[in-house]
Amino acid sequence: MNTTISISKETKEQIIQFGNKGETYDKILERILGSLKERQIQEILMDERGTIPIKEALDRAKKRWLK
Repeated sequence: MNTTISISKETKEQIIQFGNKGETYDKILERILGSLKERQIQEILMDERGTIPIKEALDRAKKRWLK
């Protein structure tokens, strides 16, 4: 089932710039969204907030296990 969305001419032109010859708007947007999802996953996996360096983790582990 298809739907219609309203976008500006400027946005339409920007979408076209990402497309390949003969590619539909739907396929262009699917590809763009797929790339964005991959990037979001990569950013989540590479986020260093709340982490500690490996050396520090090993030092903590050694102290904990040697008791």
